Amino acid sequence: MEKIQVKKNYDLLNIAKILRRNMTPQEKHLWYDFLKNYPIKIYKQRIIDNFIADFYCYRARLVIEIDGLQHYTKKEYLMMRQEPRQ
Repeated sequence: MEKIQVKKNYDLLNIAKILRRNMTPQEKHLWYDFLKNYPIKIYKQRIIDNFIADFYCYRARLVIEIDGLQHYTKKEYLMMRQEPRQ
């Protein structure tokens, strides 16, 4: 497997560190119940180019993004709650 250099925006380093220490409930559940002791190394809040991925596995070239409520504005959240469930 050829080595791929993943670019990082080091300006995001402090933000990534804060996010690592303050995971959402959804991220905590995935990390502590599944990924923390996974046999392949998984990184939390990894900087990739100008983005911070929730989880990243270099070996599998896999990014995992958890869509929690932090991605919604209050208006979007209220609209989502009013939509009929299927």
